[in-house]
Amino acid sequence: MDEELRRFVHAARTGSKEAFAELVRRFKGNVYRHAYGMLGSRSEAEDAAQEAFIKAYYSISRLDADFAFSSWMMRIVTNICLDRLKKRTDEWPVAEESRLSAAAARDEMSDTRMAIQEAMRQLSPEHRQVLLLHDMQGYRYEEISELLDIPLGTVKSRLNAARLALRKEWKKGEA
Repeated sequence: MDEELRRFVHAARTGSKEAFAELVRRFKGNVYRHAYGMLGSRSEAEDAAQEAFIKAYYSISRLDADFAFSSWMMRIVTNICLDRLKKRTDEWPVAEESRLSAAAARDEMSDTRMAIQEAMRQLSPEHRQVLLLHDMQGYRYEEISELLDIPLGTVKSRLNAARLALRKEWKKGEA
């Protein structure tokens, strides 16, 4: 973490609203992308990201170390997403794009992106989250282990299983 970011986190921990606003500005993209990857719905991802920042705002004074903000924030959004997934009656919502006409959906998303999204829908939440954290957000195995509070070996096996399942779903989509 760069020194400037550490200062923002420290200031936010001591009550600076401006510093927290800067943290939101810097992390909102990552938080939203992670929520969208977990939930598969833009509106639900926006709600989850907003809820995550609200929770972070009210509990940042309890953050143990300034350098842990990124991992802590991702843990908050991951937990919110997992809670939302547990409450769902269906496993994955119908993507908003599929509600549009087929022509409009093709204009909005490339075929490849649609295929990836469809393949991701088939993954379990546990596999989806490690895949998102490692391959899309760039977290190391050790960070994911700490973030999700699971053993390092479990992170590696879930990531391997997620990649295999994603490949299998991708191939089914190509056939």
